[in-house]
Amino acid sequence: MRLHSLRVLLGVLCIALSQGASAIRAPIETARRPHHIFLIVLENQSFAQTFGAHSRAPYLAQSLTRQGALLTRYYSIGHNSLPNYVALISGQAPNIATQSDCVRYSEFHLTQATLGAFGQALGRGCIYPALVRTLPDQLEAARLTWRGYMEDMGKDPRRERRTCAHAALGAWDPLLEATATDQYASKHNPFIYFHGIIDAPARCDQHVVNLDELSRDLLTESATPNFIFITPNLCHDGHDAPCADREPGGLVSADAFLRRWVPLIMSSPAFVKDGLLIITFDESDAGGVDAAGACCGERPLPGAHYPPGIVGPGGGRIGAVLLSPLISPGAMSDVPYNHYSLLRSIETFFGLEPLGYAADSALNILGADVFR
Repeated sequence: MRLHSLRVLLGVLCIALSQGASAIRAPIETARRPHHIFLIVLENQSFAQTFGAHSRAPYLAQSLTRQGALLTRYYSIGHNSLPNYVALISGQAPNIATQSDCVRYSEFHLTQATLGAFGQALGRGCIYPALVRTLPDQLEAARLTWRGYMEDMGKDPRRERRTCAHAALGAWDPLLEATATDQYASKHNPFIYFHGIIDAPARCDQHVVNLDELSRDLLTESATPNFIFITPNLCHDGHDAPCADREPGGLVSADAFLRRWVPLIMSSPAFVKDGLLIITFDESDAGGVDAAGACCGERPLPGAHYPPGIVGPGGGRIGAVLLSPLISPGAMSDVPYNHYSLLRSIETFFGLEPLGYAADSALNILGADVFR
């Protein structure tokens, strides 16, 4: 018996060693999984710009990495902005229209009535049909809660509504650029690109709201959604520099935004109990050294004859910072991840099936490389 047990143990060790990174992919134990997940998405900065020695975001690059975990090989999945936001909540790959940030708020035209491989909607367009499911759909089916908090949405009521703000169907989108009084951008609000969400106005109004509501929702655990998606305005996400209201923009304004909101999130009852805060970027800067980087065997839309990143196979290396009571401060991981990996990880934490390209079994899931 002892000899047999030793052989079994040696066999298990050999398998683990041969799998390498796949051993890291093992998800954390159910009892220790985060149950309140906060995601802040910033804009257009490469890993080298953000986390390099001369970073203009010292709070993010230095203070927060010391408090949490830095993912050094985290990649976006495309250019321009919108495909990355869409991927984060649905696993859908870029198409020609989303790669151009949907300057016309157009319907998605399917080339076949059913979804293709990995649940991909085949065709082109902006507003995905109801058969394309999203993370919010999954959360509600599992009786979990969610909200998207959009800074400046409705700040100028002549321009857009305060909840679920989007252009008219088929029209040119006037909400893509900042004004001096309102810097909300529709292309950074992924929820309005799915008929399953916008076709239920009361549902969309309840869940896609102005960022001002977050402070109140953080006061109690019961009021804090299980999944929170936070989009700063076009200045505070680092997109514009300088900004329409004359703020500096870029990483300077993004860092100032984090200094305000991260302490509020991390002191909230829900975060203290079982929270996870993820801070990342939509894509790398299009002209930088990291612009065309990809990982994790990223695939284009089936049948597409263009790369998902326009200038290459992906959206570049951007990095991510994770903060949680479940993470040892100062952790660093060089395991490759991308936006599809993050969606798959969030779905795994909540016990949900992966959507779209998040279902690719080759993806890494946040696990022992990050969590204690």
